[in-house]
Amino acid sequence: MLSLSCLSHQTEPEKTSDRMRFWQTQKKGTNMNLTKVRPEWFEAAYEKGFQFIRFNVSWFLTDNKDFLIGDTDNFTHIDPKDLKILIEALDAAETNHQKIILTMFELPGCRDGNADKTQDYRIWHNESYQQQAMQFWKELASAAKDHPAIVAYDLLNEPHPEREYGLEEPDKAFIDWLDKIKGTAADLNLFNKRMVASIREVDPYTPIMLEGYFYSSPEGLPYLEVIDDPAILYSFHNPGPWQFTTYNANKGRYRYPDNMPGYWNDPGTPWTINNLVELLEPVKRFISDNNIDADRIVASEVLCDRRIEGCAGYLKDLFTLYDEQKWHWSFYAFREDMAWTGLDYEIGTSPDPAGYWGKIENGADYNTLKNDLRHDNPIWSVIQNEFLNQQSVK
Repeated sequence: MLSLSCLSHQTEPEKTSDRMRFWQTQKKGTNMNLTKVRPEWFEAAYEKGFQFIRFNVSWFLTDNKDFLIGDTDNFTHIDPKDLKILIEALDAAETNHQKIILTMFELPGCRDGNADKTQDYRIWHNESYQQQAMQFWKELASAAKDHPAIVAYDLLNEPHPEREYGLEEPDKAFIDWLDKIKGTAADLNLFNKRMVASIREVDPYTPIMLEGYFYSSPEGLPYLEVIDDPAILYSFHNPGPWQFTTYNANKGRYRYPDNMPGYWNDPGTPWTINNLVELLEPVKRFISDNNIDADRIVASEVLCDRRIEGCAGYLKDLFTLYDEQKWHWSFYAFREDMAWTGLDYEIGTSPDPAGYWGKIENGADYNTLKNDLRHDNPIWSVIQNEFLNQQSVK
C-alpha cells in the first residue's frame, strides 16, 4: 500500500506559535465545496482577495463510497488515490496563496447527504465509529500536517447529536440531557477531546477548530467545553433567523430589515442591527465565561440566500458586527460545485432563468451555465468591498 506520509510536503513542521500566528489578526475568507480539483477557482479566490478557504473535501468524486474514508460504514484506512487528489487540491491552493481549513462533512458513522436523506447519527451511538473517526483524523493529520496551505482542521461540520433525541433548542430538557449523556458516545465534548488527542499524537502544531451543538449555532456554543490547548479555534455558523435566510422557508414573506420573523404567528416585524447583536449574545457569553481571545473565534459560515429581499443589507450588518469584534469569518459560499445557485452571490438577486434546470437535466454543464449568469451586483459588492478594505489595511 502507498504510504500516506510520502504524499505530505516534506517541510519542517511549524511551531504552535508560528501556525497560530496566521490567526492573530482578523482573517476573512470563504467556503468552497468541490467535486474535483479546480485550480482556476483557487486562482479566482486569490484575485478576489480571500485570505482563507474553509474547504469541504467530502464532496470530491471517488471510486469508493466516501471520499478519503472509503466507506463510512466501516473505515479501515485512508484511500491513497483519494489522498493524492486532496494533496493536488492543497497544492493548487498554495500556488494561489490560499490558506485552507480542512473540513470534514462526513466521518465514519456519519454520512452527509446520504441517499435516503435521513440523518446519520451512528457516530453518536456507537463507540466503534468514534474509534474509527479518531484513527481517520490521525491518519489525515499525519498526511496533511506539513502542507504549507493548511492553517486549521475543522473536525466535523455542524454536529447535532441532540437532534436524535428530539431536542431543538438549549432549554432545560437539553441541559438535563447533557447530564445524562456525559461520557457516552453522544457527548460532543468527549468527541472533541478524543479527536484532538488523536490528532495531537501526530501533529502538535496545527490549529483545530471545534463546532458546538445545534448545527454549530450561536445558541449551542456556550455548551462547548474549552480544551486546554494553545491552538484551538471555536466556531459558530450563521445566526439566522433561518425562516428569513432560507429561500424555501421564507417564501417571499420576509425581508431585511423592515419585515423580519416575529414570534409564533406574527407575520413580520421591523428589525435593526441590534436584533443581530441579540442573536450573537451566546457567542459573547461563551467568550466571557471562558476568557477566550477574539482571535480564536471564527464565524465560519455567513450566509443568506441571494434571492431574498434584503440579503445584501443582512450580510453587510453581520460583517460589520464581526469586524467590530475582530472575529474571523468566512461567507458561504464561493462557486459551489453543484447546480444549485442560491448561495452563489456573483449571480445576484434574480431567480434562476427560465430553462436553467431543463438544460441541467439535458446534460449541460452547470458551472458553464452559472458562469454566464455572474455579474456585478449589490450583494457581491458588499462581499467584495470587505476584502478590498482588508487589503487596504495591510
